[in-house]
Amino acid sequence: MEKKTMSCLVLAFGLMIILVLNSSASPSDGITCEEALTQLITCNPYFLGIGPSPSPICCKGVQNVSQQANTTTIRRSLCECFETAAKAFQIIPERLKQLPQLCKVKVPVPLDPTVDCNT
Repeated sequence: MEKKTMSCLVLAFGLMIILVLNSSASPSDGITCEEALTQLITCNPYFLGIGPSPSPICCKGVQNVSQQANTTTIRRSLCECFETAAKAFQIIPERLKQLPQLCKVKVPVPLDPTVDCNT
């Protein structure tokens, strides 16, 4: 039963990504919102409060996204993407904020749905 619930959550998360992508701008070169959210989809169980920590695959996705956020334009775009996604997916804000520390990854993009992405 738990596996079926997890599958439904992942499917719902994937569908929400499509909705967010339609409302999010992406930089002309570099990682896009869609690519970042796709790399972070494995973090969904952690974001929703299922399990005490992110999986190693989730942390690998965080590392990949962090490495590709290499310009101010890309970082600002990802910030806005993550802000929109966090609200749309009802991600637990504290879990989002803890992700870099738990994955031991420095992220150049604030993982906080209340941050002003223009600063």
